[in-house]
Amino acid sequence: DRQLINFVSSREPLAVARLVAEYRRADRLHQMEVRLILESAGANSSTRLRKEILLDGVKRGVHEAIGSFTSVIFLPQMTRIIEGGPEERRRYLNLALSQTIPGYAQALSEYGQALAQRNALLKQLFERGGDPEQIVYWDTLLAERGALIIHARIAAIQELEQIAARIHHRLTHTEEILRLVYQPAYDPIPTPDGQFALPLQTPVNRAGFSQERIRQGFMQRLAEVRREEIARGVTTLGPHRDELRLLSNGIDLSDFGSRGQVRTALLALKLAEVTWIKNKTGEWPVLLLDEILAELDSQRRADLQTYLLEYEQTILTTTDLSLFDPNFVQHGTVWQVEQGMVRVPENS
Repeated sequence: DRQLINFVSSREPLAVARLVAEYRRADRLHQMEVRLILESAGANSSTRLRKEILLDGVKRGVHEAIGSFTSVIFLPQMTRIIEGGPEERRRYLNLALSQTIPGYAQALSEYGQALAQRNALLKQLFERGGDPEQIVYWDTLLAERGALIIHARIAAIQELEQIAARIHHRLTHTEEILRLVYQPAYDPIPTPDGQFALPLQTPVNRAGFSQERIRQGFMQRLAEVRREEIARGVTTLGPHRDELRLLSNGIDLSDFGSRGQVRTALLALKLAEVTWIKNKTGEWPVLLLDEILAELDSQRRADLQTYLLEYEQTILTTTDLSLFDPNFVQHGTVWQVEQGMVRVPENS
């Protein structure tokens, strides 16, 4: 965000960057403005960056604004969603669900606050002692917010998998089958005695669990591990420790996927996200693809461009327009960026 503020202006005591966009949703024209404010923090000439969001001229909090304008973005560095640690895949899920599922972003924020308070109390109980029943209040908050998050993730991952598998099947020309495997830290399905976890290849259907049933089970499980968690000083169960794995033909792509397999699977997931958001909200999100064609072979470039023609609005960046099929280019508008200025080329 700091890079969006003019370098020269950033030396001033107060520097502001404004990003203003107009968009149409449900046949109504809206305006979103994001203000990035870099200001002095006082001591040691340090600065702090804060953000303000206005919707139709009215200042809103992040949780209120999220979902007002939906988008799906694909950057080259996003392969870390598959290749990185579990926190990368949780972050991906949270961003997708927050702009699509009502109440998800708020529940996620409140869950994080309750988790921090609960961890502080667990550590205090271990170091200083006290009544363990103090933790029940935070267990209740954690279970309520956590149940909403888990319930939403179960449904979303199942729906995304169905769409992504079809796209991936086409992108790999029917050679590979993609699966999304959700591994919740608190699993409403009991683990059989003597078994630590289900094998990745084992299909699991958690769709039958209601949010209330998940809440009750989560609350009970927190009570069962309370003594252990006090000894550790940390909460070991909950959606903050969930995992999502992507498998192609039964192979875990995080550990054994080639660069090409990882990019194809991620592309299928992102394209599936576009359709999923449309199905859930009734509105097409804007698809943003940064230098994606340069990372694909000629066949996958052609396949991707065929898919993109089905979507309502896509914005792509490239440094080499020849990577695009001329027929595809004719369906869009070309903007050229030179020395910070955007213009439409004369021959476009």
